[in-house]
Amino acid sequence: MLKPLGVMACVALLSGCATVQDGGATRSVNDPIEPVNRSVHALNKGIDTVVLRPVSVVYGSVVPAPLRQGIGNMAANLGEPSHFVNHVFQARLDAAATNGARFLINSTVGVLGLFDVATLMGLEAQTANFGETLHVWGAGEGAFVELPLFGPSTTRDTTGLLVDLALNPLSHIGPNNDVIEFSRPVRAADVVGDRYALRGTIDAVLYDSADSYAQSRLIYLQNRRFDLNDFAASGSDFSSGGGGAAAGQIDPYADPYADPYADPYTQ
Repeated sequence: MLKPLGVMACVALLSGCATVQDGGATRSVNDPIEPVNRSVHALNKGIDTVVLRPVSVVYGSVVPAPLRQGIGNMAANLGEPSHFVNHVFQARLDAAATNGARFLINSTVGVLGLFDVATLMGLEAQTANFGETLHVWGAGEGAFVELPLFGPSTTRDTTGLLVDLALNPLSHIGPNNDVIEFSRPVRAADVVGDRYALRGTIDAVLYDSADSYAQSRLIYLQNRRFDLNDFAASGSDFSSGGGGAAAGQIDPYADPYADPYADPYTQ
């Protein structure tokens, strides 16, 4: 997967950026390779239709909810070392310390992460990825990219994904890496479990909307910008720091009566 993802990111980085007017404010619609993205989206949608959706229904029907939750906990625990590294890169040492403590506690007392004991002890999850790290360092969002299997992304987040895959401490433990062999089925089961848990929303976007590509692009960009407080990407004044909205930033959850699938990027 790494080579085609890298090629796609390079193509998008070399392309231009378009903007449209949205309620009097200029918002970026940086999707210069939309025909390619739509083709990849069609591929991802086909994989979901043929494989992921039916498998998730069987998985959700057969596997009890407590076991699905436990598998999700294990997958989250496997991500703690990567979160730790990114928080160090972001100089958020308190969050990094929380990641380290959570990984130690859940990997031991929590039986390899099956039980989220750390949260019960008051150590809430602190997630981070290298896409967020690049944002903290001042990197721009870049072009929108639809990745095979991974779905909606941007060139910044695609770069972050590749770096996270390369720098994950668990992938450098030794030549016979039992952790990697253990993590693959756990992560796969977690993806299937998430597909089952979110089946109503995902089915509405992919199968009930008039343009599933535009809807998924909208939802991804709005949520990602909101999570990162990425004001520059939405045409407002830039301010670093993550988590939540502030002045000038659109909160995608602010209006409970708004249509969540209405695309403000379309004219």
